[in-house]
Amino acid sequence: MKVAVLGVGTTKFGELWGVSPRALVREAVKEALIDANLKLADIEALYVGNMLSGILGRQENLGALFAEELGISCPAFKIEGACASGGLAVHNAILSVLAGIYKTVLVIGVEKMTDHKPEEITSALMGAGHDEERAAGITFPGLYAILARAHMEKYKTTEKDLAAVSVKNHYHATLNPKAQFQFEIGLEQVLTSPIVAEPLKLLDCSPTSDGAAAIILSENRKQKTENRKPVFIIASMVATDTLGLAGRRNLTSILATVKAAKKAYQTAGVSPTDIDVAEVHDCFSIAEIIACEDLRFFQKGKAAKEIIKGKTRLGTGRPVVNPSGGLKACGHPVGATGVKQIVEIVTQLRGEAGARQVKKAKIGLAHNVGGSGAVAVIHILKND
Repeated sequence: MKVAVLGVGTTKFGELWGVSPRALVREAVKEALIDANLKLADIEALYVGNMLSGILGRQENLGALFAEELGISCPAFKIEGACASGGLAVHNAILSVLAGIYKTVLVIGVEKMTDHKPEEITSALMGAGHDEERAAGITFPGLYAILARAHMEKYKTTEKDLAAVSVKNHYHATLNPKAQFQFEIGLEQVLTSPIVAEPLKLLDCSPTSDGAAAIILSENRKQKTENRKPVFIIASMVATDTLGLAGRRNLTSILATVKAAKKAYQTAGVSPTDIDVAEVHDCFSIAEIIACEDLRFFQKGKAAKEIIKGKTRLGTGRPVVNPSGGLKACGHPVGATGVKQIVEIVTQLRGEAGARQVKKAKIGLAHNVGGSGAVAVIHILKND
């Protein structure tokens, strides 16, 4: 498979008080259109990735809403899959292009979270959990704390290892002008930050964020931009697992990631060692450690020690993981995250990432997860 990414755009992520979802989408789409040298009239279909609009905003019909807002008349769809909504929207858009139904499509990921009370957001996010987990009063920090504890017991992973993930990603975010947290933190800051769900501290957790991202996909490369490397999506795979943790045999791995990654590598004709840069779903620090093992960047039980040695840090390692700052420091507007990951990888593969540029990046991977691992989306991209 081979689908061209013609244009990308993203807003700044953060607590964007007074900025509406409509305004966020207009900004991201305008940037993507300029980047692609296209007009809205060129768009044949619209896909919107979003998780919480129905619960928090009481508006589910986002396809029609944003088509109207943008002033385009075309088929429009809202795609929901918890925090993997953005990645799933990209996946469905790719399928429509490969099927020959549409030639040029626009994918939007958007979420507006900070206008609501923390308890409302927490309750809404648990809409992606198992009903037994909700009945027990557990939240996603608690669920990932269970995964962290299991990993620590089996592989001797330490709280310091967890903290190193946040330290690295905050460093990367200092180089990203659109990141939510553009400042560095130290190991001691993470380790002494308030406990959210032991062993996870506040600084092990991604924040509540607002933001939007957009990409334009096509069956062929239409725009002509001098001195720009064309970028193509060469694999797009989705896999699922049980909704809740209780139904899983292994709590130190996300089976959906393992399955989707295996298919993606096979489809793309590449191996984990070929990946130069990756955006992985670090909703919590333990999630990045597990992802780096499930994606086979490192052997099981080895990722934490490799990360703390700097093996995934910009300028010192390969693959560089989360050069944008990841969910932890760039921000996590849940429906936008999967699309933003594609934006970052495309920017890297074009060589346009500025201070955070991964040298000689040719192949990139985006890893987007919904819930506690119930769904995983893997995209592999390559410059031409």
